[in-house]
Amino acid sequence: MSECQSGDRKVITGAQIRAARGLIRWSAETLAERSKLGVATVRRAESVDGLPTITEANIAAIRAALEAAGVIFVAENGEGPGVRLRKATREDHA
Repeated sequence: MSECQSGDRKVITGAQIRAARGLIRWSAETLAERSKLGVATVRRAESVDGLPTITEANIAAIRAALEAAGVIFVAENGEGPGVRLRKATREDHA
């Protein structure tokens, strides 16, 4: 089982996952369903503030589900990693 490494630019933190869910008002169960993972995997990923101890494939599934819902992951830039919502476009309102 390959775990996430801090040098990987696609890695997100447990704190970012929790914050992203809060922004889009998803439960852990909803994120698990949308990412096709178990709820226990989502909760394990969120249980730490730093790098989750789950596989890279599971992190990718969580990230893809959240990004599809409009979340943007902000990389570490000296202030710490974060999240924000994608700006709505005309297509979003159609």
